Formats: sequence, C-alpha cells, structure tokens
Amino acid sequence: MQLNCVKESDIRSNFYQDLPIKPYCMDEKPGYMLIRPKSIAVKKPYIQVNPPLMTIYFVFDDDKEDSALSWFDAGLPQPFWTTQNPINGHCHHCYKLEIPLCTSEFASVKAIKYAQAIYYAFALKMGADLSYSHLITQNPTHQQWRTTYWTKQTYSLDYLADFVDLPKKLPKKFEVVGLGRNVTMFEKGRHWAYRAIRDYMHHNSSYEWERAVRAQIEAINSGFEQPLPYSEVKATAKSIAKWVWRNHNSAEFQQAFSEKQAKRGKKGALVANANGANQKGGKARSKQYYDMRQEALKLKIIGKSIKEISTLLNVHRNTVSNWLKDYQKSN
Repeated sequence: MQLNCVKESDIRSNFYQDLPIKPYCMDEKPGYMLIRPKSIAVKKPYIQVNPPLMTIYFVFDDDKEDSALSWFDAGLPQPFWTTQNPINGHCHHCYKLEIPLCTSEFASVKAIKYAQAIYYAFALKMGADLSYSHLITQNPTHQQWRTTYWTKQTYSLDYLADFVDLPKKLPKKFEVVGLGRNVTMFEKGRHWAYRAIRDYMHHNSSYEWERAVRAQIEAINSGFEQPLPYSEVKATAKSIAKWVWRNHNSAEFQQAFSEKQAKRGKKGALVANANGANQKGGKARSKQYYDMRQEALKLKIIGKSIKEISTLLNVHRNTVSNWLKDYQKSN
C-alpha cells in the first residue's frame, strides 16, 4: 500500500471506527456475501463501509484500466483513498462526507436527492459505473489492493457540488441504483400507504397494518436489480407504517389527502371539459358531484361503510360504490 502524507495508523483507526457493527463482507467476487462482526469482516478483501441508513462515504467503481487518477483527469477533488486491483488496474475511489448523510425515517428526502444528483454527476464526469450498488467495496486496509490515501480532508455536499454540473433531472434508471433506491422505496411506499390505510382502520391493533406495509416495501425493494439490505427495508417500512397509523385521523393528514384529491379532480375535470363532457349544464353538475365525491372519500377514510355514506349524503349506494371504484382505478 502507498501512503500520501497520511499516517496509516490514523486511517486504519478511523476506518475501523466508522464500519458497521456487522458489515457485509466477501472473500471474492463473484461469491457469497457474508455478515460478520467487524473484527472479522475487516480482514476480508471486500467490505461494507457505510452503516445501514447512513452514508459516510461516496464510493465510485471505476472499471477503466489504470484508472487510479481518473478523478484528477476529470478535474475533481482528491478522494479520501483509492484502491486499485494490481492485476487489471480497476479502482474504487472513496470520498468521505464531512457530515454523514442519514437515509433513515428521520432523513430529508430533499437532502438525499441532492446527494444523489452530486453522486451521479461525479460518476458521469469520472467515467465510473453508474449502476454500482454502493454496498460492497474493496477494503482499503487489505493487502490484496494497491491503496493510495490521498488526503484526510472530508467534504460537504455543497463543496462537492461546485465541481460538477448537477442534472436538472436524473435518468429514470438511476432511480433504482445507489441512493436512488432509498428515495424510490420511501416515496412509492408512503404514497401506497396513504391509500391503503383505509382498509385497515377497523383493526384495533396496528399489527396487520405493519405487516402489510412491510410486505409492500419488500415488494418494491425486490424490484431493484440490486436490492437494499433488509435492515433498510425493515426500518423504512416501520417508519411509514407508524407515521401513517398515528396520523391518518389527524386534520393535517386529511387536509393533505383532500388537497391531493382536489388536484386530481380538477385535472380530470379539465380533460372532461376539453372533450365536451360538461356542456349544457354539465359543469354545474360536475362541480356539485365533485364536492360529494370528496366528502364520500373522507367518510370512507374514517371508516364509514358504503351504506352509511349513502345515508349521510342522500345518494344511492351504487353511486357511492362507483365513486370509490373510480377513485381506486385512478390510483
């Protein structure tokens, strides 16, 4: 291993401290991924450096030959370290964040998306693999790799962003790799939960609801080419299930849900009007029934049956049933 004005003992100590308690590790690739205490995992050539629900390091998988200086050629700042395969010259470049990025239930989705955009722009500029899963990397303390420690410097996201042009919108395929998986899983999961909660409100306990949310989050995760660790799936599901169960009857939740439905309703009305569906008095009727539909949805959300809604709104049960079916189809 080569050192660049950095004490190896300091690097090893800090690296070991930052490792997950039981990281994923591997003896070879392709091969079996193991979970071991970090005292054992640190002796393996491949290791998980970021703890669950936390990003301390940005790691880039650079499969070009002799790519140790790809970051320099691209005009990017010095990585914390670079590990190089001495046989083919392929490298992993690692940048350490000044403030670790939280990806748990307490995380800011906006911050994760910002970090994701920066990571994508760096990988693109460096010519690194855009589909890299960000889970397992070459262990910088293992003798199998030629490791160069470039700097002790940690970087803020804003500092890193100054070196690249951030994309206005990320490609769809990037939503299912790296940090994009966290955002996609959380966003899809919570929107599903907002709709699905009405089917579980009659339960006295949240047990069945939590099981349903976990199953949904697992299904979303299994759709990724490289799924997230189960610990992240479990934590995300728990967060969504608890928040929605606790807040589904709150005024804030009802208002947010109603506003969402209002936007969809207005959009549908515009399309209908454009097609001539609301001519000759149809607009007035549409407005009248639109308000009743919203009220029917609210009543359904708080646990009222179709018969009860029908009585309260003075409309036929079939009409209420059709309104709810139309809503389900639109979602």
